[in-house]
Amino acid sequence: MYVLLDTSTPVCKLTIIVEENRYEYQWLAERQMAAGLLKYIEECLEKHGASIGKVSGWSVFAGPGSFTGLRIGSATVNTICYFLKKPIISAKGDNWQNESIDKLRRGEDDKIVIPYYGRPARITLPRK
Repeated sequence: MYVLLDTSTPVCKLTIIVEENRYEYQWLAERQMAAGLLKYIEECLEKHGASIGKVSGWSVFAGPGSFTGLRIGSATVNTICYFLKKPIISAKGDNWQNESIDKLRRGEDDKIVIPYYGRPARITLPRK
């Protein structure tokens, strides 16, 4: 079982892959992403009689997209994979889901994913 997560917009998109079957879920997270993402993932997995510990690989959409959403999604899945010693993949573009599934099936693991925002960061310099 694989979980693919896209938090690049206020609508969180989650895909659960069980063998060759895809199950798509959407949640209008808006400003509740940080507080509710883990619970949302757990609820979707429960519909398949599974839990976070039963997932054999994870993928997140790398971007571009919302700074906050990508950061929260990546941080959440990075943390899950680190503690459960599960592979994590990131991908971007229109075909990111298929690319991710192929990488996970080949046993690839990015170890940690970093969001891609589509442009250099605009960093505000500290005031003196």
